[in-house]
Amino acid sequence: MNHVLCGLAANAALPSELVDRLIAVADTDIAADLAGRADLSHAQAIALVSRVEESAGRLAYEGRLTATDIDPAAQPHAALALLHEGVGRPEWARLLAADPVAVHREKLAACPSLPSDVVKSLAADPDVRVVAELALYAAPDMAARLAQHPHAEVRRAVAANEATPSAVLAALISGEGLAPARRCLVCDREKTPFVHDPECARLDCDLLPGASCDGSHESTMHDMQHAALRNPATPTEAVIGFAGHPSTLLRWALAARPDLPSEVCGRLAVDGTPGVRADLAENPAIDEALIRVLAGDQGHEVRRRLAHNPHVPLDVLTDLADTAKIGATLLPRIAAAAPMEVEELAKSPNPAVRMLLAQRRDLPTEIRDALATDPDAKVVKSIAGHPGLSEARLRTMVDRHGSRVLAKVAANPDTAPALLEDLAQHQPPVQKALREVARHRNATAPALLACLADKRARPIAAGHPALPPPVIVDLLTDTDWRVVEAAAANPSLPPAVMSDLVPRP
Repeated sequence: MNHVLCGLAANAALPSELVDRLIAVADTDIAADLAGRADLSHAQAIALVSRVEESAGRLAYEGRLTATDIDPAAQPHAALALLHEGVGRPEWARLLAADPVAVHREKLAACPSLPSDVVKSLAADPDVRVVAELALYAAPDMAARLAQHPHAEVRRAVAANEATPSAVLAALISGEGLAPARRCLVCDREKTPFVHDPECARLDCDLLPGASCDGSHESTMHDMQHAALRNPATPTEAVIGFAGHPSTLLRWALAARPDLPSEVCGRLAVDGTPGVRADLAENPAIDEALIRVLAGDQGHEVRRRLAHNPHVPLDVLTDLADTAKIGATLLPRIAAAAPMEVEELAKSPNPAVRMLLAQRRDLPTEIRDALATDPDAKVVKSIAGHPGLSEARLRTMVDRHGSRVLAKVAANPDTAPALLEDLAQHQPPVQKALREVARHRNATAPALLACLADKRARPIAAGHPALPPPVIVDLLTDTDWRVVEAAAANPSLPPAVMSDLVPRP
């Protein structure tokens, strides 16, 4: 990989004529960066696809290609990209449905709004991977038809499709009204009974670790049930029986559903697997009584996830603040707190509660400023990123709490250039603060030069446009490829240097 050319391909200041020269020599890596350019012309997009067809996906997504630009026979990847975006031509789909390359047919099966004859052709495809891909995205009528497919892998895909009719999903779980599946990926390839060794050393084997079949296709059927449990279209009455299922994965999937009756939630609340109880704790389906029960759970992750439940009462959240180690994050219940609740939280004697409130970025000015002078460093650290804080207040934070708040002050979008310079030169250096300074829009050359001394901040600083051009040029030969790419992508790189770096075709 040529990191200089990859960086130049992403450089927003690269002149159009140099973009043309890069297209002429582009490989897959360079093309990936060129395809993301906002200034790429239509003619350049066509030239890029002609050079590296794999770039068509992003160009199609960005709306840079049209159907008249593509020859589907010569450029199947490009044709598939346009079909996936819904701007291809029906005759392309018919051509690709007969493509001898199964991967092309598989990608076609994932495209929307295919002609009905193409859908029928794909549904009868001899490669089960193609049919399974179709089943994953099929419309309700075709999904219902494919639920009766003899291959269990296709049924698993139908179970994951949210367009599958609810009655069909229920039938897939219960098996009622459906003939048993006759094949799966395991018994297609191995003599049953067979259990795939998780440490399988065969290079040509693509079976999942633990995949098994004793004639009942048990691992695929388990995966089908898991997909159906995670599918919001599966009716509630079809899934509630899994609360006592011996499979932890199935109970775990059930615990996250937002449509669970209270009695099922109660059973899952005493599940022996902490992960099941943790997913349930964050589930908005649980009522206040169960929330209070789970607040006393001995599992740390259960209590932490409960704090993220949008319906957790504030008094419970106040207790959790001390024991759940929630961290610096804006919780849904805090974000939804009413003005009176915000005032109460701001006056809480518990600094952990004030810290959670300080994560809000829409606080009234008087509350924001009060939290900015809080005696507890973790509260100040949480409020330090709030926009609108004056330079004087930010400097006071640093003077009082030092390295504990440096990174958050550096990340504040309003931090002044002079303060950023001081933060970058703080002794001892605070590495996270240096990274924040290196990416800050207000960073100055002196601040960025200080950031270059830190290994992790160096690649970030190398791409900052305030870095002096001679320094950027020197970084093009750095031993760290990330620094080289960032420097080459720096819009302050002199145009003459850019021209020298881009090969002539």
